[in-house]
Amino acid sequence: MDWHSRRITAILENALTEDNATRDATTAACIEPGQKAEGTIRAKQECILAGVGAIARIFEVFAQLESAVGMESRANISVNPEVFDGVRLKAGSNVAVIRHEARVILSCERVILNVLQRMSGIATMTRHFVDAVEGTKVRILDTRKTVPGLRLLDKYGVRCGGGQNHRLDLSDGVLIKNNHIALAGGIVPALERVLKNRRGPQPIEVEVRTFEELEQAITHGAEAILLDNMTPEQVQKCVRRVQAHTRRVPLEVSGGVSLENVRAYAETGVDFISVGALTHSPAAVDMNLRVRRA
Repeated sequence: MDWHSRRITAILENALTEDNATRDATTAACIEPGQKAEGTIRAKQECILAGVGAIARIFEVFAQLESAVGMESRANISVNPEVFDGVRLKAGSNVAVIRHEARVILSCERVILNVLQRMSGIATMTRHFVDAVEGTKVRILDTRKTVPGLRLLDKYGVRCGGGQNHRLDLSDGVLIKNNHIALAGGIVPALERVLKNRRGPQPIEVEVRTFEELEQAITHGAEAILLDNMTPEQVQKCVRRVQAHTRRVPLEVSGGVSLENVRAYAETGVDFISVGALTHSPAAVDMNLRVRRA
């Protein structure tokens, strides 16, 4: 993750601006300017860590927002070399120790924790799904069901958990979904138009909901197929049909997938399972930041 990229910087700047971090009324009223402090970020539950690189970057962005005040101090952040994105932390593990001006630590505290807790929550949920299908060939994918404005962070969290990213955005691949099919007049005319009009070598994936739609897709040029809201038994039937086809067509399962049934889907022989819950409803990891005078 390039924490200095323009898009990531904009996300962090927006988060600090949303919290009005440079105008922290409470901290300004009760903490003396120039007071030094040491803060420790700790994971209060077992988790997969994601977003540790954001800590230093948030302080840098805060300093840029405060540039009119002439701030000169920089954060001194120490991270155990055994602690990095993607590592499994035990409850009580330290994530980082921060030495900086007390005012700055307190003003950035909530943004830092919000980023770490959400990203680590996504990574942790993703790892649960990855572990559940261990031993099969399936790869766990995310979706575009992300918090508006946070997609880069959300999808990085998935990678930290051992999952893979599906499309980053609408330009990042061709996926003919049910609404495209309805407006195009069916799978066949939709595929004909896409095969004629697609830009570049992106594979054409088609969403199907029935065995009949699967037949239309594989016989009219679909290069990958998404099996939407099917039972494991229905998916198994589709896998057998595609395996009998003359060309290789990757299969993805989506819809209704949970930790309770993901193994059953994986054992059908599909290639991918996409899980919207990874980014649309992860439970934030419980973390805190405790400070003391330095």
